[in-house]
Amino acid sequence: MPGAAHGSAVLTLAPWARAPLEPDAPDARDLLLDELSDPVYAETQPTWFDLLSQAVLDWFASWQLVGGDGPPALALVVIAVLLAAGILIAILLYGLPRWRRRSSVTDDLFGETDRRTARELRRDAEKAASAGDWATAIAERYRATARGLDERTIVSVLPGTTGHGFARAAAARYPELRALLETAADRFDDVRYLGQEGDAAGYAHVRDLDERLERSPAPHARMGGASPGSGTNGRTVDIAAVPR
Repeated sequence: MPGAAHGSAVLTLAPWARAPLEPDAPDARDLLLDELSDPVYAETQPTWFDLLSQAVLDWFASWQLVGGDGPPALALVVIAVLLAAGILIAILLYGLPRWRRRSSVTDDLFGETDRRTARELRRDAEKAASAGDWATAIAERYRATARGLDERTIVSVLPGTTGHGFARAAAARYPELRALLETAADRFDDVRYLGQEGDAAGYAHVRDLDERLERSPAPHARMGGASPGSGTNGRTVDIAAVPR
């Protein structure tokens, strides 16, 4: 019968058309190796950092308090020490904000190594003036002027900066004090390089300039060069003096 013949053909071809349901040992090994070679299995393997972290956690977990189930006291001490060491290292590497501001000031000041602050230089200048040592007083006060603007990050005093070089740089920020700055630089050169003894008037000039600069706001706090018609007539306006 045709139907029977058709069914016989199906039964004859079926064993050849389907894969074996129970592979033998070599075939099973090959199939397993092919499956494990998939990259997705390699991505799930723990990294060296995972293994190290787990080892450290297991080490801490192995410590036990005597007669208690809480966190081990020794582990807490070790963690506190590690945190303190980390903070100390961070301070040494990056410094506190105040130290960072101070570290930006170079030790070189008009060709000499000088690590004194502006306040210390002013103090030493006053001591020299009280003793009548006008040459030292003038030199120290002019150095204090330069160090003060450097500490305020208004004028940078770099290695190789001269007295007149500083005066020109400061005059660019305070143009209204240009003449006073140049005169103070002359007084500094007189006592520092020309061997003059200086006098009270010369020291008073440098001191007054230093005090005026110390009281002056930073130039970036000013609005200058207003355009015509703005109501300022081109004058420099200090925003600190503007009513609020």
